[in-house]
Amino acid sequence: MAVPLGTVDIPPPAPPALGPSQAGQVDGQGAPKIHLYTGPTPNGHKVSIHLEELRAAYPELARTKLAYDVSAIDISTNAQKHPSFLAINPNGRIPAIVDDNFDAHNVFETASILLWLSENYDPEFKFTFKDAKLRSKALSWIFFAHGGVGPMQGQAHVFFRYAPIKIPFAIKRYVQEVERLYSVLEDGLALGAGDWLVGDKFSIADINVYPWVRSSYWAGVDIRQFPKLAAWVDRIAARPAVQAGLSVPSAGRGPVAQEEKDKAIADAHEWIAKADAELKALKK
Repeated sequence: MAVPLGTVDIPPPAPPALGPSQAGQVDGQGAPKIHLYTGPTPNGHKVSIHLEELRAAYPELARTKLAYDVSAIDISTNAQKHPSFLAINPNGRIPAIVDDNFDAHNVFETASILLWLSENYDPEFKFTFKDAKLRSKALSWIFFAHGGVGPMQGQAHVFFRYAPIKIPFAIKRYVQEVERLYSVLEDGLALGAGDWLVGDKFSIADINVYPWVRSSYWAGVDIRQFPKLAAWVDRIAARPAVQAGLSVPSAGRGPVAQEEKDKAIADAHEWIAKADAELKALKK
């Protein structure tokens, strides 16, 4: 049963038992060493995408240290607030991992998980950077997304999509802030080598923000106003490991028709217009 928005007094159910990854296994894969607690959200997909990219890049590790299983947590039931999960992530948010390669070490917060996986399972720096300046640039984009895009787009989703009471100014505030943050990404792509946020390769800097940007329409944002960013989304979406990661813990709906995206964008613009009218009336 879904828990109504804002409800905190209904006891949460326990997270589901761990099971095989929905992305499948490789031949000769051993017992799971990493246990992923996640859901089909932008933050959840960051970690499953990175796991699948690492597994594709390092086949031997895919059979051993990067073998993983999944607990598919339904956040609408507040399972992430169950004591058994709070023992893994005291903040009660997905995703989180338990890494048996390091004595059942718990890691939470998506940026922290991406960095942990990179530091321990990317010895050839395929998704990170050995050069100090490039590594610093990657960290800057990671923290930009972690402190900006994710929180702001999350609030846009709440006020535009889920809030039982629609507040025009809140919708305007967060939709337009997402647009501003997207413009920063657009400029970042223009300043770099062209295809990726840092250097000349796909990296965790891209992985860390892609799952949010791919759902731009859900926040009422028209990504077509950012052509470099739109092309970047398409390049990442074409990667087989990204597609595998997006299937964990569930594939979700298929491609969204442009007509549906256009309606969401138009709806957001209507709410922004209402906010502008209310603000204008206050000044009279």
